[in-house]
Amino acid sequence: MNLWIGVQIGIKEIWAHKFRSFLTMLGVILGVASLQSMFALTAGIAKGMRENLEAVGGVERIGVEDKEVSEELLHIAEISPGITLDDAVAIRESASLISHISPEVNSGVRLQAGSVKSGARMEGIMPDFLVVDNHTVEHGRFITDLDVLRGERVAVLGHTLASQLFPGVPHSEVVGRTFAANQRAFTVVGILGLYESEREKRQRELLEQQRAKSGRSDEGRIEQHRRRRGTFARKNWSLLAPISTVQMEFKSVNMVGDVDQGPDKTLSNLQLRVRDVENFDEALAQVTTVLNHTHRGIDDFGFETREDWFDRINQSVASTRLSGGIIAAISLVVGGIGIANIMLASITERIREIGIRRAIGAKSRDIFLQIIVESVVTATIGGILGLFASAGMIHVLILLAPSENTPILEPMAMLISFSCAILIGIIAGLYPAFKASSLDPIQALRYE
Repeated sequence: MNLWIGVQIGIKEIWAHKFRSFLTMLGVILGVASLQSMFALTAGIAKGMRENLEAVGGVERIGVEDKEVSEELLHIAEISPGITLDDAVAIRESASLISHISPEVNSGVRLQAGSVKSGARMEGIMPDFLVVDNHTVEHGRFITDLDVLRGERVAVLGHTLASQLFPGVPHSEVVGRTFAANQRAFTVVGILGLYESEREKRQRELLEQQRAKSGRSDEGRIEQHRRRRGTFARKNWSLLAPISTVQMEFKSVNMVGDVDQGPDKTLSNLQLRVRDVENFDEALAQVTTVLNHTHRGIDDFGFETREDWFDRINQSVASTRLSGGIIAAISLVVGGIGIANIMLASITERIREIGIRRAIGAKSRDIFLQIIVESVVTATIGGILGLFASAGMIHVLILLAPSENTPILEPMAMLISFSCAILIGIIAGLYPAFKASSLDPIQALRYE
C-alpha cells in the first residue's frame, strides 16, 4: 500500500465528515494543549526558582554555621574560639579550592538621614561579599580592601533602603551623602541594584503599565510595591560597611554580666564560594580540615550548602510535571477513545468498500495499515491544533495570573506533546484496524 495515498484517503474522510471529525479531535486537542501548558508552566516555575537560587549565591555558595558539639567533646567545648575572623584568614591561606571568603559581622543600628529615621541591620563585610552574595552595584562603588584596612565609615545601601532614607532623591545623587548610624556619621559610597523575583518584576511592570494607560502618576504605588518584603527583601534593604568599622564602632564592647570581655571577635556569618562545582566535595573537605585546626578539634561547626536546595527544586518540578502530565494524559486517553469509536463507526460504513478492495487484491495488512494511517492522520491534525490551542491557553493563564512566573514554551516539550498525540492515534487505531483487516471478503461484499 502507498503510504501517501493512505494519508490522502484519511484527509478526505476527515473532510467529508468535518463536524464529526472535529468532535473526535477535540479530546486530542485539549490533551495536547493541557500537556503543553503544563510543560510551559513548570518550565517557568523552574526558571524562576533557579534564578532565585542563583541570585542568592548559587550552588557554589557554602555557609559555615554553628552546630551542637558531640557529647564526647562537651567537656572541652570551651577551648574552641567559635567562628571568628581567624577562620576566614586560615581558609584563604590553606583552602585552594575556595575562590572567595566573606566573613560578616552584623549589628542592629538606628539610622537617621535628615528628618527620616529608621532601624536596620548593618552588615560588616569584606570585598568578597560582592561575589559570594551575588550583588551588583548600580551607582558608585563597593567596599574596598582599603576601606577595611582603614576602618572607614562608609556604607553601601540596598536599593529600597536608599529610597527610604533619601525619599525623592535619584540614587545617583544619594552617593556622597551622609547619614547617622547610632549617631555616627557614615558616607554613602554605593547603591546596589534592585533585586526582584520574576513574580515581583511582573507585578511592578503591571503597575507601570496601568500608570501608562491611565496617564496618572502612580510613583507612590510603585515605590510601595518595591518596599514590600518580598523574596529579595534582605538584599534590597542591605546596609553594608567595612567589617573592621562595624567591629570597632559597634562590637568593641562585649559585656558578660558586669564584666567587659573585650572586643567581640566572633562572626555573625561566614560564607564561602567554591572555585569549581566539580570539586565541591573536595573543597568542603579542605575547609573541614582547616576549621578542625582553628577550632582545636572541636566539631562545633557545620555547613549549609545549596545542593539540597537545588535537588529539592528538581524534585518539586518533576512532581509537578508528573501530576500535571497524568491529568493531561487523561484528556489524551479520552481523545484516543473518541478516535477509536469514530474509526469503528467508519469501518461499519465502509464494509462493502473493504470487501471490494479485498476482492481486487488488497491484503489484510493493507487494510490494517490504511485504518492505522487514518487514525494517525486524525490524531496528527488534532495535535497540531492542540499546539496552537496551547499558545492561546498560556496567554489566558498569563492574563488571569499576571504575577506568576512567565510560562516558557520549549521545543522539546512541544515535540513530546505532539509525539504523545501521534502515539495515541496509533494505539486508538489498533483495534479498529484489526477488526477491519479480519473481515471476510465475501461477507463484506454481501453487506448492505
